[in-house]
Amino acid sequence: QVQLVESGGGLVQAGGSLRLSCAASGRTFSSYAMGWFRQAPGKEREVVAAISWSGGNTYYADSVKGRFTISRDNAKNTVYLQMNSLKPEDTAVYYCAARPIATIILRSPSLYDYWGQGTQVTVSS
Repeated sequence: QVQLVESGGGLVQAGGSLRLSCAASGRTFSSYAMGWFRQAPGKEREVVAAISWSGGNTYYADSVKGRFTISRDNAKNTVYLQMNSLKPEDTAVYYCAARPIATIILRSPSLYDYWGQGTQVTVSS
């Protein structure tokens, strides 16, 4: 069983920055594919960014490309999402997700086995 705990959400003005963290349990974190997703009220959960087990490959949704950066520290069992130039449309609950023993980037939420509880990000205009 893998447990994921997100932190770092909050209220920020448009143009501001936040860094989300997701701490994972498990002794084989370095073999997990990881992703960040978000879900706004009345909308489906969507991928924001994903990262391969080594951190060498990343994927970003077009809506966040150039503003968000996903990274991971396998020594700390943690994945990060640095969010810059935030916009009101970035407001959502952000979730991290993990799939153990996966060496490629996974974009679909249905491919992930474990989810965190979510952290609220609110961007005011």
